[in-house]
Amino acid sequence: MSVEAARSFWVVAPGRGEIRAEAMRAPRGEEVLVRTLFSGISRGTEALVFQGRVPPSEFLRMRAPFQDGDFPGPVKYGYACVGIVEDGRSDLRGQRVFVLHPHQSHFIVPMGAIHVVPDAVPSERAVLAANLETAINGLWDGRPHIGDRVAVVGGGTVGCLVAWLASRVVGCQVELVDVNPNRARIARALGVDFAEPGQAQPEADVVLHASATAAGLDTALRLAGFEATIVELSWYGVDVVPAPLGRAFHAKRLTLKSSQVGHVPDSQRGRWSTKRRMALALRLLADPTLDVLITGESGFDSLPETMEAVATSPGDTLCHRIRYV
Repeated sequence: MSVEAARSFWVVAPGRGEIRAEAMRAPRGEEVLVRTLFSGISRGTEALVFQGRVPPSEFLRMRAPFQDGDFPGPVKYGYACVGIVEDGRSDLRGQRVFVLHPHQSHFIVPMGAIHVVPDAVPSERAVLAANLETAINGLWDGRPHIGDRVAVVGGGTVGCLVAWLASRVVGCQVELVDVNPNRARIARALGVDFAEPGQAQPEADVVLHASATAAGLDTALRLAGFEATIVELSWYGVDVVPAPLGRAFHAKRLTLKSSQVGHVPDSQRGRWSTKRRMALALRLLADPTLDVLITGESGFDSLPETMEAVATSPGDTLCHRIRYV
């Protein structure tokens, strides 16, 4: 099968996106042609990209797989596509796959870039795979133990997934902390406790921060118990964020640790590849509970307007899904 042209989403200037047509060719050698069914907006990072808030020092490190263009734009960005292999090696044709690829109707990638979606995982839910992979990495960095008190500050998609994963550790008491009281419903669905910052439980053994706000970081440090680790999952782009390292930070001997999905943590690196980590994320998405994190869906043609709304007025948005068919 051949496709003469694909349609892709580009950030053409800060705060402005457009759909572009681009020529296609037939796959060659070890390549496959994928027709996209759904993609997901990774709201935190993609909002920073859409608003032109990637700092110049991170232009190279922040490149997504198969990104076209350069920051601040025009740039084709994104990393949560689910589709069907329509051309390539015969045993892969018809397979549903997840690919870390920008928002695009059809694309060609090497076979090594595709991750087969398990039969038990619907395509609609598989758009969460990249976010879940980030959450897995963050929990590996935090390393909660059986029975720990775990606080997750920031109830966005990644924060909710971290809380859900942590609640699966035997005996762990997990509290999701967010300024938005509507996140209480999401927490209940995920099987974890919820609190607004002023009512959150102190003396946590592990704290994971994913709010991408200075106030959230302040809360995370306040909730940490003696010699606890605070894992920073947020990415702030160009923003300079004050870290309140006075008060009890030194007396409590706290550890503030960064987490970033680009590398498997050293505790796992000897045995885990990124390919194995993604396969784990896809298997875990068999749980229908996670559908609660998909808070909206719209068509690909309206993506420029959708991205602007999600970036500037997210409201209760968690993962917003883009439909291509």
